Order: sequence, then C-alpha cells, then structure tokens
Amino acid sequence: MTYDVVILTDRRYLNPSKQDVYEKNVLLEDELVSNALKEEGLQVARKSWDDPEFDWATTKYALFRATWDYFDRYDQFSTWFKKAATLTKFINSEKLLNWNIDKHYLRDLNENGVHIPRTLYIEPQTKTTLQKSFKKAKEIHGFVATDYVLKPCIAGGARHTYKFHESEIEKYEATFQELIAHEAMMLQEFQENIVRQGELSMMVFNGQFSHAVLKIAKPGDFRVQDDFGGSVQRHDASLEEINFALQTVKAAPELPIYARVDIFRDNDGDLALAELEIFEPELWFRLYPEAANILASSIKKQLFS
Repeated sequence: MTYDVVILTDRRYLNPSKQDVYEKNVLLEDELVSNALKEEGLQVARKSWDDPEFDWATTKYALFRATWDYFDRYDQFSTWFKKAATLTKFINSEKLLNWNIDKHYLRDLNENGVHIPRTLYIEPQTKTTLQKSFKKAKEIHGFVATDYVLKPCIAGGARHTYKFHESEIEKYEATFQELIAHEAMMLQEFQENIVRQGELSMMVFNGQFSHAVLKIAKPGDFRVQDDFGGSVQRHDASLEEINFALQTVKAAPELPIYARVDIFRDNDGDLALAELEIFEPELWFRLYPEAANILASSIKKQLFS
C-alpha cells in the first residue's frame, strides 16, 4: 500500500499498553492530525521512524510529530534521516529540518533581525574550560547576569540542561568537559522572566498565526516542560507577540508549513526568542483541536494542489 503522509512517532508511543497522561496526549494529538489529513482526502498511516520493515519509498511525505527519542539516539537517527530523505520527502522540508535540528540556527535568526538571549557557542573538542568560557561570555558577549544555563546545541526535553550560579562553575566543570568532547554547547544568561511570567509558545502554519499557549514551570523549577511538572494553558496572544512570531518564521531559510515559536520577556523586558521549533514540536492540538485542520489544510494546499 502507498501513502500520501506517514505520521512519524517514537516507538514508545505506537501502541502503549499502559497509557499515562503524557502518552494519552501524544496519541490524542496524532489522532487529531491523522483524522484531519484523512478529511482532506489523503492516505495516512502512523509509523515509528525506526520501523525496520517499512519501505519509506511507499509514502510521498513523512510528517515529524513525536519523534522524541531522536536526541538520545542521534547517531542512529541521523543515519536513518539521511537514508529516508533519498526515498521520500519530509514535512517540513529536509533543508529546513537540517537547519533547525542544531541550535546554531538561533545565531542565523539573530543575524536576520530576530532578538535572542545573549549566547556563547562552544564548539566540540574546543580546548577550554567552563570558567574560561564564562569569562569570554562576560568580556566579549556582554553577559551581565549571575545565573546561567548550559545546554547542548542538539537536544530536546531539557536533556543535559543545567542552571547554575556563577559561584558554582567548578561544580559543573567535569560535566562540561564530558559533553564538549563530543557535542557543541551553548552558554546563556538565565532568564528570570521565564520563571516569573512563563514562556509563550506561538503556533504558526504556513505563515499564519493559529494559537498560543502559556507554559509555566512548577514552583522551585526553571523548566517549563510538562515533563518536569510545568503547566500549560491557553493564551490570548497580543499583536506584539503575534508579530514577533511571524517575523521569526519569515527569517528562516524558507517558510515552514508548521512552526512553534517559543518567546519570553528577557531580563531587559524585551520579547526574545527561546526556540523556533520546526522539526518535531508539540503543537497543543488538544487545546485547539481546530488547529489540526489548519495544519492538514496547509499540507494539502502546499504539497498536493
């Protein structure tokens, strides 16, 4: 059988026998997307990206949804990605996904006029220390905060994300050396308003704003992901917030069919970009079921018309 679209997921979410709230949300959102695509007249299936028996040449497109194990198995995923890209097309495009999977893209967006937090990139195998990197961040990049965040350039779900005070740098030196030996890292000023006010996720489909949610970390934590106890609620976005999100997607190498723009007020009170997610973002269709229809319509219009 051939398909128009195969929805990609993590094998853990294919048919879990015991479903917690997190897994139920994944299944519900994939179902909403699948049904919306089918209503557009498309042949749809749902597969794990690492399915050893599926022939990727039998689908016109593969849509990334909950492939949330890729960063823990990146070498394997990268090999699959390159091979599958020769057999089918991706949504979003291969070019856009390759650009977005590595957070160096934030530097590109910044050069195109999108405001981001002050960031120091440390490339893999760089002969340095966290202390020297911290000094460089202050002297060259103008860091002024006393709390910082260290994280990999390729990651998700807050993997190896560490918040620390400048007095605790030595405590994280061994971890830093272990990570920098194999992957690029980012050092950023900790953004106080993400804890105080939360982080906004703005969903944009084919250049049009759809809906927004506000993510708030649980008391005592700085990570807003619901994996870590954070809460999510509907948000009525302001015109300023919408314009920032639209400016961000238009600054990408090409306009994505779907995107999640994570924004917040930085330590100076200005809107700033945390991340532009156009690879496998959670889009909170469960809070806005009608948005699944908007995505499906965008896919049909852009790729099948």
